[in-house]
Amino acid sequence: MRVKLRNKVVLITGASSGIGALVATMLAEKGAIPVLTARSRDKMLQLAASISGEHAVYEMDVTSEEQVGSVVSQVVDRYGKIDVLLNNAGYGEFVSFADASLSHFEEMMDVNYMGTVRCTHAVLPYMLREGQGHIVNVASMAGKMATAKSTGYSATKHAVLGLTNALRQELRGTGVQVSAVNPGPIDTPFFERADPEGNYVRNIGWFMMSPDKVARTILSVIERRKPEVDLPWTASIGVKFMQVFPRIGEALFGRFMNKK
Repeated sequence: MRVKLRNKVVLITGASSGIGALVATMLAEKGAIPVLTARSRDKMLQLAASISGEHAVYEMDVTSEEQVGSVVSQVVDRYGKIDVLLNNAGYGEFVSFADASLSHFEEMMDVNYMGTVRCTHAVLPYMLREGQGHIVNVASMAGKMATAKSTGYSATKHAVLGLTNALRQELRGTGVQVSAVNPGPIDTPFFERADPEGNYVRNIGWFMMSPDKVARTILSVIERRKPEVDLPWTASIGVKFMQVFPRIGEALFGRFMNKK
């Protein structure tokens, strides 16, 4: 059953660029009310100028419990509800474990995982009060199939998936749905930080997905309340094979997976 998005209030983290910005625009076209949140207010205002219909912009750092709580409270005061929370904020840095500092792991976990926890923890009471809602966490195929030089990033996405799967079971019967979207490499500004020298992008450029495709998949997950989606489908097959036959999978796909 497809959920109608008209007048649905959708709070999006990491909405200043990339996937978050695209989903916000697509939601507005469907008649939803996208609530854009990110640290860069200027970028969000620039995006908001191109969005027709009702929308809102709030500066919010997902590493700040105080800011997250304040923004969520303001959104509920303004609209009376939050129908969908899209936890999209996150970043990656591809560094070998031996060369990575402890702060590399701590800071990435604070944004990618704890940011998801903070936002979900702030929004969930309102959804439970209404007896309905949808939490959509943008994880990654890296959360299912880790690769070299992504120990920090893969760990954060494994954590997000663990949280998502456990919370889905915990909220069964409450009216609140929980979903995960696990994309492979996407052609977005993500790689400006993750791969500043461009080596990984050059090696797997042919495999990278368009942001539009991923954004439309997220929109479909929201509309159809799908519990989990892996994309592209070829990567999904590879993940399943690795889970069942890890030693054979490493022998067959190891060289392909280590392109960083």
